[in-house]
Amino acid sequence: MASSAVQPSRSRDLDKLLLRSGNLVGENFEPGPQLRDDLREYVRILVVGAGGLGCELLKDLALSGFKNLEVIDMDRIEVTNLNRQFLFRLEDVGKPKAEVAAKRVMERVSGVNIVPHFCRIEDKEIDFYNDFSIIVLGLDSIEARSYINAVACGFLEYDSGDNPREETMKPIVDGGTEGFKGHARVILPGTTPCFECTIWLFPPQVKFPLCTLAETPRTAAHCIEYAHLIKWDEAHSGVSFDPDDPEHMKWVYDEALKRAELFGIPGVTYSLTQGVVKNIIPAIASTNAIISAACALETLKIASGCSKTLSNYLSYNGVEGLHIKVTEFEKDKDCLVCGPGILIELDASVTLQKFIDLLDEHSVLHLSKASVTHRGKNLYMQAPPVLEEMTRSNLSLPLFELMGKVPKDILHVTGIAIKDDKKTSCLRKLRIVFKGVDGVTDMDMAGGA
Repeated sequence: MASSAVQPSRSRDLDKLLLRSGNLVGENFEPGPQLRDDLREYVRILVVGAGGLGCELLKDLALSGFKNLEVIDMDRIEVTNLNRQFLFRLEDVGKPKAEVAAKRVMERVSGVNIVPHFCRIEDKEIDFYNDFSIIVLGLDSIEARSYINAVACGFLEYDSGDNPREETMKPIVDGGTEGFKGHARVILPGTTPCFECTIWLFPPQVKFPLCTLAETPRTAAHCIEYAHLIKWDEAHSGVSFDPDDPEHMKWVYDEALKRAELFGIPGVTYSLTQGVVKNIIPAIASTNAIISAACALETLKIASGCSKTLSNYLSYNGVEGLHIKVTEFEKDKDCLVCGPGILIELDASVTLQKFIDLLDEHSVLHLSKASVTHRGKNLYMQAPPVLEEMTRSNLSLPLFELMGKVPKDILHVTGIAIKDDKKTSCLRKLRIVFKGVDGVTDMDMAGGA
């Protein structure tokens, strides 16, 4: 009796959106109980990140009628997380965030199933991400956003007229917060601007000149970075600094404190040390809740068509009063990530090894240590060692033969690129055209990125 009485109350507000039509609904919206049931049964949502925003997202999505959720996060719970990441308790410190967050939401919301993944996003096969209807981001890293964006855009296919095929779109709902500010955005690859199209929205990260750190520190951050970037290597020759190791962080804090006292600089604290070293952005629980609500609503709108989606970037500012604005950014038609792909013309005799070498020398890509896949098949994988050994024999074979002797097709490559003097993992979609092969016309050659 109790469970039957609770269910109508939980879905009451949801039913107002899903069981009746309206003036702002999507083109294919068909209201009714079947739609509500289909959302629970067939729609699969991946939440990337289980921090302050990720905890809110899991809760909101579970309460919005989504039954099949998965969450991926590589971090473990720290004491400093507890003030805003409400799914965690003191006894959870040291445990994987994804596992604890999934367990807590399933305890509170009956019927929902959340599968946790405690690993790096790069550790998953690309096809793992293709199994989801929508990917929702609760990240605090530009690099992680860029990687997921590239993965989702990699599934996008274009027709002969370079028009995106709607059935291959992998929608992304991205949220982000910084103190009293935040954003929510909808990315429909091929239609709306992707993350790379608007990478300029993110200001460049602050970098301190080493001469300032070593000779004339003026702020607490200078002292911390001195201990982190200079003093650590002097005292720990050959030992890499691990920002997730409490002992390593405590050592940097102690050294930064000594340097601050030497120059009479106040403000060095352990929490600030963590923030500077790990580039932690200050977070406020209420901002996370507001942005999560916007992201959950957009996810529901994409999945059901119950209303038109956001066009396409919502910004929130609660520093002084309340200011919310929606901006419609434009897609970059020459984007290397969400566009039709980078055109590469090759001779049919080029081997896979030669092709990988060419990626490193390419004027745009500069992609080293590349792994190559074709239509879900691994042609060559740099890691793990067992896959590298299994695919090593392909390196001496012509790429034309490995791709089934088709005159043109799409390849996906994952590798290391250098951006702003920093190595980052990236995934790129390439349009491979073999010169001199029957079926390739001048028109095929003309659509370079």
